[in-house]
Amino acid sequence: MKTDSLFYRLFQEFPDIFFELIGSTPEVANNYQFSSVEVKQTAFRIDGVFLPNLESNRIYFVEVQFQPQQEFYLRFLAEIFLYLRQNKPENDWSAIVLYPSSSTDAANIKHYQEFFDSGRIRRIYLNELRGEVFDNSIAIRTVKLIVAPESKTVEQARDLVKRVRQQSGQLQQEKFIQLIETILSTGQKM
Repeated sequence: MKTDSLFYRLFQEFPDIFFELIGSTPEVANNYQFSSVEVKQTAFRIDGVFLPNLESNRIYFVEVQFQPQQEFYLRFLAEIFLYLRQNKPENDWSAIVLYPSSSTDAANIKHYQEFFDSGRIRRIYLNELRGEVFDNSIAIRTVKLIVAPESKTVEQARDLVKRVRQQSGQLQQEKFIQLIETILSTGQKM
């Protein structure tokens, strides 16, 4: 799916975006390595895993879910627990699910409610990211461009490129502009 590869590239090149999305400081990304992990013995594949460099930091399992799927949490938790069984990490863990909007979150959570109540699993609806912190962040604005209405995409992309050129170093500028171009060329909309 296009969104999976787009977010993989986004988190691979700009891991700090993930930590901004979950309300942490972008600098925390320096303590992690991001990869896509295949769980052996089945066809399970976790979209992304942020593996910490320190045992005191938690593992973050990331899933980008742009299609409604009734059994999504059943599959996602099975992948996580299979990963934990096979790798036996000492670290605590959390799971983050990125949805374009709450209407895409169609899965039943009855059997998993305690994971949500405890905060072990968090859902982030990209179209609902609002507030000064999110509006001023180039990283978050780039993510929001993926779910922007088609009628506003070009205008938002131009504004974003202008901000990137004002606020980023040359290498960062090139990477962000290439990513923005990729988002525009895929026409990735909800």
